[in-house]
Amino acid sequence: MLFKSDIEIAQEAKLLPITEIAKGLQIPEDYLECYGKYKAKVNYNLLEQLADRPDGKLILVTAINPTPAGEGKTTISVGLGDALSLLGHKTVIALREPSLGPVFGVKGGAAGGGYAQVIPMEDINLHFTGDIHAIGAANNLIAAMLDNHIHQGNMLDIDVRRITWKRCIDMNDRQLRFMVNGLGGKANGTPREDGFDITVASEIMAILCLASDLEDLKNRVKRIIVAYNKSGEPVTAGQLNAQGAVAALLKDALKPNLVQTLEHTPAFIHGGPFANIAHGCNSVMATKLALKLGDYVVTEAGFGADLGAEKFIDIKCRLSGLKPDAVVIVATVRALKSHGGVAKADLNQENLEALKQGMPNLLKHIENITQNFGLPAVVAINRFPTDTEAELKLIEEECSKLGVKTALSEVWEKGGKGGVLLAEEVLKIIAQGQNNFQFAYDTNLDIKEKITAIATKIYGAEGVDFIGTSNQDIANIEKIGYRDLPVCMAKTQYSLSDDPKKLGRPTGFRISIRSVRISSGAGFVVALTGDIMTLPGLPKVPAAEKIDVDKTGKIYGLF
Repeated sequence: MLFKSDIEIAQEAKLLPITEIAKGLQIPEDYLECYGKYKAKVNYNLLEQLADRPDGKLILVTAINPTPAGEGKTTISVGLGDALSLLGHKTVIALREPSLGPVFGVKGGAAGGGYAQVIPMEDINLHFTGDIHAIGAANNLIAAMLDNHIHQGNMLDIDVRRITWKRCIDMNDRQLRFMVNGLGGKANGTPREDGFDITVASEIMAILCLASDLEDLKNRVKRIIVAYNKSGEPVTAGQLNAQGAVAALLKDALKPNLVQTLEHTPAFIHGGPFANIAHGCNSVMATKLALKLGDYVVTEAGFGADLGAEKFIDIKCRLSGLKPDAVVIVATVRALKSHGGVAKADLNQENLEALKQGMPNLLKHIENITQNFGLPAVVAINRFPTDTEAELKLIEEECSKLGVKTALSEVWEKGGKGGVLLAEEVLKIIAQGQNNFQFAYDTNLDIKEKITAIATKIYGAEGVDFIGTSNQDIANIEKIGYRDLPVCMAKTQYSLSDDPKKLGRPTGFRISIRSVRISSGAGFVVALTGDIMTLPGLPKVPAAEKIDVDKTGKIYGLF
């Protein structure tokens, strides 16, 4: 069978005007700001008008640890939303925005795939409505104001050796991780060490995703710690008077983006990728708006449940009051065999022994969701043509031992119709109402205790080693009054451990914390584990080499 590429399917789609999609959600025209015919922003002040409306049911989609074989978490999210719509339920999807780094790198986009996509896919995966550009500009404005303050006399007595605020860029560019700037004489600034993070891992991204309105955003920006003075006291963006200008840059980016699926299910796509080095969830505002407008909301969190789902629950839900009604854990036969040690070239062959070896990865994620977080779950098996009945049966039997049902999903090939079995299973577990929602840790623990709770309970580590500057970092953060914040772990997505080569469900390992950063405006601390980098690099053959555009403006090679 000859399969069409994702972009070919998307470009052949018949889109409805975004005004029709908004009308179906009963969004008043005054709250809709169109960006062309098929994209719009929705003014977040609509939430005030909908305050008395009951919330819909929230379905979180997560996955096993990703492998080169792929899992299809966003594809399942989109297909599940379409399936619920097909069954007659008013459904809204709430996803994260793609970053240009992976689009031109190796991971690809974040608009789903096959016949379960959000469209216009080229726009969504490239500049979209400019949100991430605005976040980058706001971040770098603070950096410019900080260095200008030093150049103009340094009235705040900032210690140039203790500047913590980095510049950012929405591109995979390892050359910018560590650098020295301000060279060329006095007129060109003060020479100092500096570096870049990828924009989507910046604190400004987290603030945009967690802010409840523009005033809250300004207050969060004021609290950002950008440096320390020579007495060791924190210096904030508020002391630089940056909050007003930052809010001016972000006032439109703060509004959730409305698009549609191939089957015209409404979808909010707003902020939040990169759950390995950021909190990896779409905006609270988009999720809350979706819950007011739909009876069922399908959302996702980045990478595996050890990262995205943990942060969704322990950070996003804790800070916003949200609570999932059900969780879908996505897995594939191929990915589980990869966790069992099978090379990518051999994944199409039936291999029950390798599948058994890889299954513990899925089972650990099920345990985390159902036992550590107390949430009802169903496993979505993203079916591939090479999957055998014996392999599918093995997954079903192993999951049933933990009291969790499986459902086959064929949404990549069949769209919403291929997700009906999964949708029915999700509806069933929501109706049963067996929800004992809880967090993985209490925030009144000290920072080391919270990190250890995540490492031991969620990852299965034996313990944690605090190395590098981490002990000093934690002591300083607690000293200045931020002991009670939740923790955002920066860890490889490929393993439950901090070593990407340890696949499956490793045992006998320890997590190494090399440094800890404070994101006081966002409201969490970031613990960097292992060799994780906050600015990725491009692969040997980046996806950018295959992307082109013809004279009519039609894009090719984008997945």
